[in-house]
Amino acid sequence: MIRSTENNEYYELTSPTKIPKASGFLWNDNMMIHMNCRGYAVAQFMQPEPAKYSHSPNLEAKTFMQPEQPYYAHHPGRFVFVKDEENGDIFSAPYEPVRVLPDNYTFAVGKNNIIWKVESNGVLIEMKLSLPKDDPYELWEVKVKNLSNKKRKLSIYPYYTVGYMSWMNQSGEYLEDIQAIVCSSITPYQKYQDYAKIKELNDKTFLLAEKKPFSWEVSQEVFEGEGGITLPTGIQEEALSKSDSRYEMPTAVFQYKLEMDVNEEQSYRFVFGPAKYDEDVTAVRNKYFEAENEAGEDGFVLAEKEYAKYIAEGSGCLQIKTPDAHLDNFVNHWLPRQIYYHGITNRLSTDPQTRNYLQDNMGMSYIKPSIARHAFVHALSQQESSGAMPDGITIHEDAELKYINQVPHTDHCVWLPICLSTYLDETNDYAILDEVVPFADGNEEATVMEHINRAMYWLINDRDERGLNYINQGDWCDPMNMVGYKGKGVSGWLTTASAYAFMIWADICEKNGLQDNSEKFRQEADKSNEVINKYLWDGEWYARGITDDNVVFGISKDKEGRIFLNSQGWALLSGAADEVKKEKLLKSVVDQLESPYGVEMLGPAYTAMREDVGRVTQKHPGSAENGSVYNHAAVFYIYALYTAGETENAYRLLRKMIPGPDLDDIIQRGQLPVFIPNYYRGAYRTIPRTAGRSSHLFNTGTVSWVYRCIVDGLFGVQGAKDGLRIQPQLPADWQEASVTRSFRGADIEIDIRREAGIRETELYVNGDLVEGNVMKDLKSGEKYKVLVKVQ
Repeated sequence: MIRSTENNEYYELTSPTKIPKASGFLWNDNMMIHMNCRGYAVAQFMQPEPAKYSHSPNLEAKTFMQPEQPYYAHHPGRFVFVKDEENGDIFSAPYEPVRVLPDNYTFAVGKNNIIWKVESNGVLIEMKLSLPKDDPYELWEVKVKNLSNKKRKLSIYPYYTVGYMSWMNQSGEYLEDIQAIVCSSITPYQKYQDYAKIKELNDKTFLLAEKKPFSWEVSQEVFEGEGGITLPTGIQEEALSKSDSRYEMPTAVFQYKLEMDVNEEQSYRFVFGPAKYDEDVTAVRNKYFEAENEAGEDGFVLAEKEYAKYIAEGSGCLQIKTPDAHLDNFVNHWLPRQIYYHGITNRLSTDPQTRNYLQDNMGMSYIKPSIARHAFVHALSQQESSGAMPDGITIHEDAELKYINQVPHTDHCVWLPICLSTYLDETNDYAILDEVVPFADGNEEATVMEHINRAMYWLINDRDERGLNYINQGDWCDPMNMVGYKGKGVSGWLTTASAYAFMIWADICEKNGLQDNSEKFRQEADKSNEVINKYLWDGEWYARGITDDNVVFGISKDKEGRIFLNSQGWALLSGAADEVKKEKLLKSVVDQLESPYGVEMLGPAYTAMREDVGRVTQKHPGSAENGSVYNHAAVFYIYALYTAGETENAYRLLRKMIPGPDLDDIIQRGQLPVFIPNYYRGAYRTIPRTAGRSSHLFNTGTVSWVYRCIVDGLFGVQGAKDGLRIQPQLPADWQEASVTRSFRGADIEIDIRREAGIRETELYVNGDLVEGNVMKDLKSGEKYKVLVKVQ
């Protein structure tokens, strides 16, 4: 039912019903589309804020992408109805909305396109979706093939939902001269001051056909008639009615009539997307269907090729071969792709959260370090001279801080040295520390080094009398919004994370020759760790924080939210946990938070509002931050395990992040192993029926850290100032593995083998034994062969 193709370019699903929410996603710099295996879609484009061109049938509030997206009969989608003109039989591809179970079905998620093959009663429909590199358009190719042993008379109806565009003004019509349905609207607004922005929006939606249709329909109501969306009246007639839409909900449907010989195939191509003027659609036709190069390739074909190259640029810095072929496939093909999406699009936001922006670009350090470098400098240009970082980074001149970025959080400074350290490991570009960057308030400017110094001092100063960091209305956990809104509550996690940040920054200062700075921040890390152990150790694990009313929470006496994962993992990273505490907290996590689907964020999940903690306790038990396997938190813990040398624990939990390979596991999660979602449902001990269910939300800071776990931890091929440090942490049942690592322009082939009698890791470069575990004097453009012998 699920398989990877021979070249690992696609994951294929052969049932539309076993995993009904299975999906894939495509993007470019200006748009994103998330496609469901049954034909449903969630798409948006930037103008400059995210906007829709394929709407739901009711007016949507503007919001971010939703976890566990519900689908329904009229959910936006891309479908092809097929009618046998001789007997009237009807089915639809890929499956919705008619829901006739096909004879054969394939949903193939690729890196640069998505393909469906649906066979029913001797007719094969193949649908392929791709994108251009830059334009916010969907490129569709629909092929029809007669597989039966007789001639067939068919009608096909490519059907693209437009939906409820606007209560102010919406309409649609067919423009015969360019063979396009163009639907127009005006975005609703109330204040006259908003008109200047509204009038610049691309408020049209078009479906452009390469071939002239036999008929068309633009009125959703007329198309559906009394048959509804599952059996529209329009396709029961000989021809669509050619209606327009006048202040009615528009749609975009073409009809093509076919008389097909045995094994005959016919192909149709369409472009679907937003526009501002009718003339823009004419230009799209000229660009994609009319102009050809010397090889006879038109813009549609060239766009597909260009897009494939665009996606290939995010291929990552390592290829692996291990005893786990499914892991290899995911790490080699799908994980870097997801990291690249985050870093190249900034999650299609004009004001990404600061923590997200920095961590996403930590991942880009492995893929396109020049983009990461620019992002770090750009983020610092929005820092205040006090050292405080904003809650969001604006990346467009007209952008404003929105949604959660209007709520004050206190963790953003922490991520500066942590994320920058990966960039320095990869590039050795310590010159970035000397770059001069302005502060956002006033006329002052300073080096990157000074900017981060001030960020660290901001963390040092933003503490209570005990030395614990204030939480305000949230730290990394956005919905923990009522712990410190009165100005007294503190975050145990943030105090621990600050200690870790001080350690990382001290290392960077030392490598840059600033010993005094280094010693100062090591002392601050030690002080923080002392405070953590004095006020937050609960005997078996660390507390999460202390409320405005001086109530410690995340402790053994709490019936719900007794233990929080982040407090444990970051205590390992900071060094707060000595060997005795380490063993106790590890056991507590195993006993209370581990599940078959990964390690949960907190437990037991809250079942009712706790007003001194906040809205995290209002979320459904086991969803999102309330006790799910929230993968971002889980991967922090996994990275901490690798840092602490807990190899087996780390790999066991890392492997659980990827669906499968067991089929039952994939079905329970409801997701193909082509991305890591932000969470899998938790509350395994109390609600096992839904535990493991994927959120399907692929926006997550998890993936950069997963890659870091694989580079720094599992294979131990981490950059250092003087070269490449090689210190693998393979799971015990792996006897060998290999890595091809791209590093500072060099290509390094590394074979790792277990050998009896090896006490310490031995490193051979081009056949010569190297003292220590660092490959030095690497030259860009050179190739190296490395043998690593381990216990």
